[in-house]
Amino acid sequence: MFRNLSTIALGISGTPNELIEMALSYGFKSVDLDVVDFARQVQLRGLPHSRRLLDSAKLRLGSFPLPIAWEVDDAAFKLELEKLPLLAELARELNCLRTTLTIAPASDERPYHQNFEFHRRRLAEVGAALEPFGISLGVGFLAPGHHRQGKSFEFLHGLEALNMLLAMLGRKNVGLALDVWHLHVSGGDLESIRKLSGSQIVTVTLADAPVEMTAEDAREESRLLPGEAGTIDAPAILSLLAELEYDGPVTVAPDPSQLAGLRRDELVKRVGLSLDSAWKAAGLDADGKLSPLAQS
Repeated sequence: MFRNLSTIALGISGTPNELIEMALSYGFKSVDLDVVDFARQVQLRGLPHSRRLLDSAKLRLGSFPLPIAWEVDDAAFKLELEKLPLLAELARELNCLRTTLTIAPASDERPYHQNFEFHRRRLAEVGAALEPFGISLGVGFLAPGHHRQGKSFEFLHGLEALNMLLAMLGRKNVGLALDVWHLHVSGGDLESIRKLSGSQIVTVTLADAPVEMTAEDAREESRLLPGEAGTIDAPAILSLLAELEYDGPVTVAPDPSQLAGLRRDELVKRVGLSLDSAWKAAGLDADGKLSPLAQS
């Protein structure tokens, strides 16, 4: 696995050159991709010119948000799917082979069983569309109760139910976008991860949580840097992921409000230091594997 920087998650922006320089300066091995924005650059300047900074920096690409609307009606979804091959081909050219989406944990339109079948069909179709390009789809869930308030029908908002859905898709390239903050809020723990295989996990996102937080009062604004409260044991999670042979990006994603007032480079530095600290405490080497000393 490798240390990944997501400027999207941190709410920061800049020129490609500035963002790449920050990633390299603070120990990141990869960055996330906005494939839609990159496609616009390619249209204007061509692929060799658009990718030259990434190539010269020798940075990997972590993942990209699924670039189509997938919860629309059937006719609109068919049109959205037709957009996907062009963007997926570009992602493959850049060797960015992981994309992610998050399932809404409640609905006003579909009761649970109907929503389950809707998601089963849609995710299987998206996975099938991505498969020829070698791209995996990571699916995440939202655990805090406030996402379900005021809705007519609750839907899945924990790891066990999501794994049941993923198992029914019949697609090897669709797996889990593991956000350990949402796992913690849902009542999951290290043992929940231990039941998985590395190949089931597409992306990993780290954050810490306040000690007394519950699913009922949890808010995304309380996402902390790893190690800040010590509630979520990031080093133990990283060690376990290495044992499971997970080989994808690891992204730190506190809520941007937790780092408000910091200059952009100082923010990235803080995030990088928190990930580096967890990495070392987990006994991982530069390639995200357990060092011989950690295994003894």
